[in-house]
Amino acid sequence: MSGTSGRRLRDARPPGRRCHLAVAPHAPLRAEGASAVPGAGGTTVWSAPAARNPGKPQIEFASFERLARTAERGLFDFLLLAEGLRLPEHRGRIHDVDVLGRPEPLTVLNALAGVTADLGLVATVDAAFHEPFELARRLATLDHLSGGRAGWHVVTSSDALTGGNFRRGAGLGPAERHHRAAESVATASRLWDSWTPDAGPRPFAHRGRHFDIAGEFTLPGSPQGRPVVIRTVDREDTPGQEDRESAAATADVVLTRHDTPEAGRARYADLKGRLAGYGRDPGELRIMSGITVVLGDSAAEAQERAATIRRQQVSPRHALLALERLWGLDLSAYDPDGPLPGFDPVPDPLTGPLAEGRTRRGEAVATARRLRALSQEKGLSIRQTVIETTARQSFVGTPGAVAADLAELVRERATDGFVLVPQMVPEGLDEFVDRVVPLLQEQGVFRTEYEHGTLRSRLGLPARAAGQDGAARPPLRPLGPQG
Repeated sequence: MSGTSGRRLRDARPPGRRCHLAVAPHAPLRAEGASAVPGAGGTTVWSAPAARNPGKPQIEFASFERLARTAERGLFDFLLLAEGLRLPEHRGRIHDVDVLGRPEPLTVLNALAGVTADLGLVATVDAAFHEPFELARRLATLDHLSGGRAGWHVVTSSDALTGGNFRRGAGLGPAERHHRAAESVATASRLWDSWTPDAGPRPFAHRGRHFDIAGEFTLPGSPQGRPVVIRTVDREDTPGQEDRESAAATADVVLTRHDTPEAGRARYADLKGRLAGYGRDPGELRIMSGITVVLGDSAAEAQERAATIRRQQVSPRHALLALERLWGLDLSAYDPDGPLPGFDPVPDPLTGPLAEGRTRRGEAVATARRLRALSQEKGLSIRQTVIETTARQSFVGTPGAVAADLAELVRERATDGFVLVPQMVPEGLDEFVDRVVPLLQEQGVFRTEYEHGTLRSRLGLPARAAGQDGAARPPLRPLGPQG
């Protein structure tokens, strides 16, 4: 094992089921108890590190480096960075309630490969707006440079405004998005597998509904054979079971929202049960839940901190913009400390929740009426109502209580692990690493040092062949601290 990141943190009991951990500074999916107001409940509050540009910590490399080093100190499996192909806006107005100026994730991860040794490096890359050859090449490059630590979180955007940045006039429908994503993953996989085991290029060709390409791939098989493929299921803009079927066919890791233990166990069994239909074994898929955590020395202190964070997440401007997305109208004349509008919404078909497939007009009207009733019953202002209905944190309590709950969910097969979205970035991860990780280790559900190998092997996934005979290529000289 290279570097010092895998030092033993705490002796543990004999292992049973093991928990996997990842961190994402931007939420990859909405959590349990999702906000009643579209656009409300932004999870992460970026704070300014001691960096050259304290006003824009989300684009400073120092922020990402700190987050990555902390995750590696905590022996996390991977860091997941979101893509962000459009600025947050409503009715043509850019707003900053979300992160502005989010950098391109693969560029950041390639830089992080040079300052980490064991942490997996995963990028969210939209299959709707990138070509398979370009994607496969960039991801294979990261896998080579990192010594086998690359992953691809496959998403497909649903809104028309993102498409406008790529001269695509409207978003694809749910079924078409999943078909394109599946074809993109399949095509990229053929490219990754196209070199022979003795590092010789072979011609490839693919002709499908979305892609028609032929040629030769420019890189040999990477250290993992293929980068780890990650999919998200149970998105609010996806009807039926299409996302679960697509994940069962193509994913190595599935991200889900955190839910009740009963719902988690049912979803876990359902996803694992679908694998046989694609010739796969249950061990070929890891299922991880997105969570937020607020800690305190007592349960009361943790609850107080959680309420403070929700107030930070929903500024007066944020509250108005969240209501505008539901009402479909300019509400800038309204006082965020005053009452809600007394009329029903008219959702905007391009920028409102209707555009994202989450809320039909009837649902928007029903939601608005529920919010007005709540506001009147409790005497809440616009901002207070948005705060009241914003998604609550997944786990709020003492470190011991949180660690026990996480361990129990893994043991009960409600999940294989968790993707932590820190409430404060970049320093919010430190508290979890220092106070919760050692307790997970004591319970025997989390590693005490990094296992030697690639991201794929640390996740307990079977090796993927690079080349016809199934032999993966050894890594090129990897970047990163050398011990």
